[in-house]
Amino acid sequence: MGHLGTTLSHLSEVLNLSDRKIRVLMSKPGIDGHWRGGIVVSRALRDAGMELIFGGFQNVNQIVEAAIQEDVDVLGLSIHSGAHFAYTKQIIDLLKERGVFDNILILVGGVIPAVDFPKLKEIGVANVYGPGSMTNDIAEFIKAHVKK
Repeated sequence: MGHLGTTLSHLSEVLNLSDRKIRVLMSKPGIDGHWRGGIVVSRALRDAGMELIFGGFQNVNQIVEAAIQEDVDVLGLSIHSGAHFAYTKQIIDLLKERGVFDNILILVGGVIPAVDFPKLKEIGVANVYGPGSMTNDIAEFIKAHVKK
């Protein structure tokens, strides 16, 4: 294949990457029993054109493994148990150990006191969403911040 063939092949790869849907893993670390928020956000992101993988209840190791295996752009954590710092820090530490932290946008949602938002962002969360957050705001944030 000559130079033109190589160029066309490369162009095809670039075009395919730009057409790739944003991949989101939505998961619930631990078992706290609250599904509704994660499902509502998942459906909204799917309707906004993203590819959704719904992990459901998973431990932190399962979440990190799923994020890597599914090659996700975004990891959404729905936490209602009050353990948002512990779960999020464990997940971020594992993502860093595996060398993929910089490739995944991490969002946390749930019943999380607003006073905790800045500390979550300090440990590596891109944004935090509490009750009443608008799903279109979440979708727009993802579209604006996912590395292409």
